[in-house]
Amino acid sequence: MAAPLSLVPEVSGPQDSPGAGTLGNNNINTHQNNSSNHIYQAQFLQNDSRQGSTASLNSKLPSKSPISKGKYSLNDFQVMRSLGTGSFGRVHLARSVHNGRFYAMKVLKKDRVVKMKQVEHTNDERRMLAIVEHPFIIRMWGTFQDSRSVFMIMDYIEGGELFTLLRKSQRFPNPVAKFYAAEVCLALEYLHSHNIIYRDLKPENILLDKNGHIKLTDFGFSKEVKDVTYTLCGTPDYIAPEVVATKPYNKSVDWWSFGILIFEMLSGYTPFYDSSPMKTYENILSGQIKYPDYFHKDVLNLLQNLITKNLSERLGNLQNGTEDVKNHPWFSEVVWERLLSRDIETPYEPPVTANTGDTSQYDRYPEEDIDYGATGPDPYELLFRDF
Repeated sequence: MAAPLSLVPEVSGPQDSPGAGTLGNNNINTHQNNSSNHIYQAQFLQNDSRQGSTASLNSKLPSKSPISKGKYSLNDFQVMRSLGTGSFGRVHLARSVHNGRFYAMKVLKKDRVVKMKQVEHTNDERRMLAIVEHPFIIRMWGTFQDSRSVFMIMDYIEGGELFTLLRKSQRFPNPVAKFYAAEVCLALEYLHSHNIIYRDLKPENILLDKNGHIKLTDFGFSKEVKDVTYTLCGTPDYIAPEVVATKPYNKSVDWWSFGILIFEMLSGYTPFYDSSPMKTYENILSGQIKYPDYFHKDVLNLLQNLITKNLSERLGNLQNGTEDVKNHPWFSEVVWERLLSRDIETPYEPPVTANTGDTSQYDRYPEEDIDYGATGPDPYELLFRDF
């Protein structure tokens, strides 16, 4: 068995300065005063003559060539601080010993994955991330394994979680929520064009890059489905009623979650929440929502057509697919071509120093002695053969 590794000290960044990572007076928009937002709306979401030519823009992006397993090894990286932890492992900041670049290293303990019956989901995540390539989806560069863990090497996204920003801001102004929702919409359109259901859309799984654009991450529940599937998975507040009811479902579940996400960005809370997951499920099945009075009529209409139990009425699930969502009046100002090319200024730019391993936008987690690189008998090797 390999000797335990020591964590490499992280690179200094804005986190060493007083007040780094704060948002002042909880003001989400660093470019102008949020009290009006008309400047933001005019500058970033303006309509033009190209608006009408948005059909299937996102789905035209090709998927990348599949990544071969074992492209990297632990010797290629310096393992640094933890960026997040979970039931099966943790995500580290890691630095390449070859090019000095920073990456996110996701490490999952095989025995925990097996015990929690998550082998299929783990392999699905690896498989999905190996084939997708999109401006608003995190990129995986390679995978490898030792006798105890599997490793995924992905882009390090400095800006942290949208969840953190939302909690600091309490809720987003209408144009800001619209910006993030539009980028998520393009990511979902791309995934669905490749018959991939995401199944875990929530602010915690949306990262912000150094410029403030989104990156969809954590594909542990994603799955390639050409027809329907039945698995009960996801996060309770965002799960669609057909999933709760154990009915067969398809890509429609992502559009339900998309509606929940927009609701939460605008209000600061999810519509069906209860401290008891079972009560949350009951609320979802009831479908009863109390919308805040301050919701704009256009977004209210959009949400009523996304967060609906009637699949024949749910936008994104109809004959025109994603186009029905993109052509909704709430998104009327969005120039989808410019957004896809990231040619639109973001409403918030994370206070980070790019390409330095700046971790100021991530919470601290207790570190533990790590034994990555373990050798010896591996009873689970065949279960993770693609790593």
